[in-house]
Amino acid sequence: MRDTKPTFETVRLIDLENMAPEDRDTLDFGVIGLRPDTCADVYNATEARMSGVDPAHVLGVPFFSTIGQCMNNFLVAQRFEDEADLDEIVPFVLTLRMRPTRVRLRLLQAHDVVRRYILVER
Repeated sequence: MRDTKPTFETVRLIDLENMAPEDRDTLDFGVIGLRPDTCADVYNATEARMSGVDPAHVLGVPFFSTIGQCMNNFLVAQRFEDEADLDEIVPFVLTLRMRPTRVRLRLLQAHDVVRRYILVER
């Protein structure tokens, strides 16, 4: 782990993979980690606080069909299917069960890492 706190733009996929859950919880942006079957198995405290969704309702659940349905499109979900290596920041508007909220999403995936990540900056 680096000495300085990673930011939305600087955190690396390998940092997220090796980061302790309590360290992920201190990040200033939301972190959602997805298994290959798209079930969420990482959901940091920042994302839980900002979204108002309890981690118990997210972890182990198919993310794109249950929790993040507004991200189940060509801009987000399909990118993970189409690109083996991905590090892209996407302007996005969250809309499901909330007032439309402008965010930036960072999509992280590497062909040699099992988990993929969606970072959410509000």
